[in-house]
Amino acid sequence: MKLSELPRRTAATVESVEDHTPNDSIARRLRELGFVHGERVEVMAAGPVSAEPLLVQIGFTRFALRRSEAARVRVQSAGDGNGSGKRINGFRADAESTEGGQA
Repeated sequence: MKLSELPRRTAATVESVEDHTPNDSIARRLRELGFVHGERVEVMAAGPVSAEPLLVQIGFTRFALRRSEAARVRVQSAGDGNGSGKRINGFRADAESTEGGQA
């Protein structure tokens, strides 16, 4: 699914950023800002006109992205996939790191 299609207030994980052209400067900048594989992302709000721009949170930082920019980011919704990971404070934790110890 594309980040631009993600419903508001739904946690997802970044899978990749798609380049539309060779040396795509927008895709490169998105990766530099932290849109990299495995990062948690969430659409917080959308603008009043044509739902532009999108307010997107990655980590503890929020960015305003155009829908065309957000469409370059492939994500997997937290409800998709195997769902086997535990969640601590809203973040997915690997089962190996939490079992046998105190959380």
